[in-house]
Amino acid sequence: MIITIDGPAGAGKSSIARRVASELGFEFLDTGAMYRAVTWGAMQRGLGWDDVEQLVDFAGTVNLVWQDDRIYLDDQDISEEIRTPQVTGNIRYLADPPPIRERMSAQQRRIAVGRDIVTEGRDQGTEVFPDAECKIFLTASPEERARRRQQQLAAAGRVMTVEEILTAQNQRDLEDRMRPVGRLRAASDAIVVQTDGMTPEEVCQEVLRLVRTCLPAHAANSDSADASS
Repeated sequence: MIITIDGPAGAGKSSIARRVASELGFEFLDTGAMYRAVTWGAMQRGLGWDDVEQLVDFAGTVNLVWQDDRIYLDDQDISEEIRTPQVTGNIRYLADPPPIRERMSAQQRRIAVGRDIVTEGRDQGTEVFPDAECKIFLTASPEERARRRQQQLAAAGRVMTVEEILTAQNQRDLEDRMRPVGRLRAASDAIVVQTDGMTPEEVCQEVLRLVRTCLPAHAANSDSADASS
């Protein structure tokens, strides 16, 4: 079963998706780690960031494995290596070009085959897993998301005003909505959860409640498929 949790930056998708996966006994598919892994691999091979054709070929053919919350590239566990500032600075070269995103989406679908997965992003329910059994679109007002981000940064010892965060966030929202591939939008069959005024625990419990309404239908469909096979 596939559960997608999409939404804008700062909506808390990653933490909620991980908690939902843990509560249900599902796996959490860290698509961000996949992009980082391919970025790291391209850096190791000295691929040119302006050679999109070469990057597309690499993203489509490299052997990616996601297992037990670890990412492997060509059988090498690189879960720690992908978190460096250098990878962070270069990931945009893999995350933005539409042909590369298409190859990465195919990799994500391949990894998810036959597994119970919770995945999050901005296009998981629309483009990567359009047939997912349960789709959630998690959102909040720009001001609410900026306040949450300020609190996260403060906890990490970084000081930014809400206004500074909001300006950068609004620009990213605009860019995400305008992307030719993987643009930010709710799937037509997604359940939109507006989280203003909710605590993380309340958001998690609401998402779990919604997801559990999908589980009986999934079980019934699985039983029907088994009976007809």
